[in-house]
Amino acid sequence: MADNFNFELVSPERLLLSEMVTEVVIPASEGEMTVMAHHAPTMTTIKPGVVSVRSASGKRDFVVFGGFADILPTGCTLLAESAVAVEDLNRDELTIRIDAARDELRDALHHEHKSRLEHFIMEMSHLQGMLHEQ
Repeated sequence: MADNFNFELVSPERLLLSEMVTEVVIPASEGEMTVMAHHAPTMTTIKPGVVSVRSASGKRDFVVFGGFADILPTGCTLLAESAVAVEDLNRDELTIRIDAARDELRDALHHEHKSRLEHFIMEMSHLQGMLHEQ
């Protein structure tokens, strides 16, 4: 059986989860990353996606909209720009965020800003597709 470690999911609004878990899968900027006890110290940025948390009480999923994770051998703290439990997500919110980014893209003047917006739209569209499959 896998060892437990402390996991905290924090958004600017509130602490969403703080408990001992066996595994957390996070949408790191370089790809999905599985965190378990005794993980090497790492800090990574988080892209919009689903965080899956496994503990003795079962599996819980959260949608995050970016942020970063601080991983230590004894625990992991994910500081999300915004986060919500999958079951509490208003699916229309994703469409609203995508539409707002498309509107902003039309008015963007700088190539770097346009590139970031295009990447954000792609990530949000992928997230929307993943959640519709569930």
